[in-house]
Amino acid sequence: MNTAAGVGLGVGLFLVWWSCWERPVVERRGPSRRRPLDDLLLRAGVERVSARGLLVSCAGTGLVVLLLGFVLTGSAPIALCFALFGSFLPFSIVRWRAAKRTASLRELWPDVVDHLRSAIRAGLSLPEALIQLGEKGPVELRSAFRAFAGDYRAGGRFDDALNRLKDRLADPVADRIVEALRMTREVGGSDLGRLLGTLSEFLRDAARTRSELEARQSWTINAARLAVAAPWFVLLLLSTRPEAVRAYNTAGGAVVLLGGLVVSIACYRVMLRIGALPEDERVLR
Repeated sequence: MNTAAGVGLGVGLFLVWWSCWERPVVERRGPSRRRPLDDLLLRAGVERVSARGLLVSCAGTGLVVLLLGFVLTGSAPIALCFALFGSFLPFSIVRWRAAKRTASLRELWPDVVDHLRSAIRAGLSLPEALIQLGEKGPVELRSAFRAFAGDYRAGGRFDDALNRLKDRLADPVADRIVEALRMTREVGGSDLGRLLGTLSEFLRDAARTRSELEARQSWTINAARLAVAAPWFVLLLLSTRPEAVRAYNTAGGAVVLLGGLVVSIACYRVMLRIGALPEDERVLR
């Protein structure tokens, strides 16, 4: 009984002491940022798959390749190596789709800006010009601007509709365009047509330069992929011979495979880093 009373007294004194200190108020400055995988899926145009679904797909693909490799070769170390490569297949496909979609949108944004400039010169307001893109804009972007029209008509809040538009597009160029339009609407002024014309020229020059650089970069990327794939293709051919399978089933063979795997991944990353172009980051989210 005395022990319980002592514990209760101690807890009460601690709560009294704790109430004397002011708790810091955490101010929320905006919506929390999405995880990188969620952003990658949005940039790839994959809206019905979550980051968890992508990870499950990677794990499932790796498991299927592991079982298939073990059945065909009878070697667990060889199957594990190819299962590791197979587990990255869904992620690589999503990254490829994201890069392809980003390159495609990069060519479309100048046309979007030109449409906005023409609509504003015709006397439409900024929200009406954006809504019009859902019908007369580039085909690839019409669904996003139709959704913007629905958001704006439902709530009537231009800033909230712009934020949702940015989330759907998930593109750094779109972020710049949206923020330029937001600033123009908040500050006001009669130079919106000139601003959009300058922005259109800048986007076209940037897209042209980026396309030339990516064409030259493709040589480095293809060479890196070929250098990594060649030894493992040879291993795939060797796995058809029973004596090679028996050699790799030993501890020494497993160490050789592990070392080759580490060297291949490290060299591939180094070659990509050397030939990589600076990526546009979404800094205006």
